[in-house]
Amino acid sequence: MAKYDPLCRYLRRQRAAEFELSFADMERVIGAMLPGSAARPQWWANVADPDTTHVQRKAWGDAGYEAFLIAGKDRVRFKRAQQP
Repeated sequence: MAKYDPLCRYLRRQRAAEFELSFADMERVIGAMLPGSAARPQWWANVADPDTTHVQRKAWGDAGYEAFLIAGKDRVRFKRAQQP
């Protein structure tokens, strides 16, 4: 099981088109601390780059969401991705 699989499962169960989670909420979901780099917007990038090592992006992307860091709040807004 990958570290962010629990986050993917959690997000898949959500019905809201948009909602926020604190870093502490996400840490409870994944059962581990987020890295210090999670405080940077780049860590929450939604762009699928085949050369990236951003395994966390796969968690919310596979669940159908995009993630946006709320600056200075240790919170992230998840928004359902638009279907092509």
